[in-house]
Amino acid sequence: MSGTTVALMWEARAAAGRGAELLEWARARSAELAREPLRRELLRAPQDRVLVITWWEGAYGDELPELPEPDAGLITRPVHRWRFESLGDSGAAGN
Repeated sequence: MSGTTVALMWEARAAAGRGAELLEWARARSAELAREPLRRELLRAPQDRVLVITWWEGAYGDELPELPEPDAGLITRPVHRWRFESLGDSGAAGN
């Protein structure tokens, strides 16, 4: 292993009135990933947006399990995806 941590972010906006359904869909899909991430977190925001962040040990370009695209009727736009490489936790003091 590289010793590097990569965070994958997946964000979608639910179709009108389907926020709870999108959240449950994302929760279920994140539990079905091909392997277990180091950590996972689900978040929600106004306008029925759902964010899933998973943390993985590996290099930035490694192939990592990602959440799929939901059915088009469940979301208002294509899913947004971001990938970040951790630079470590330098703490708040002295930054």
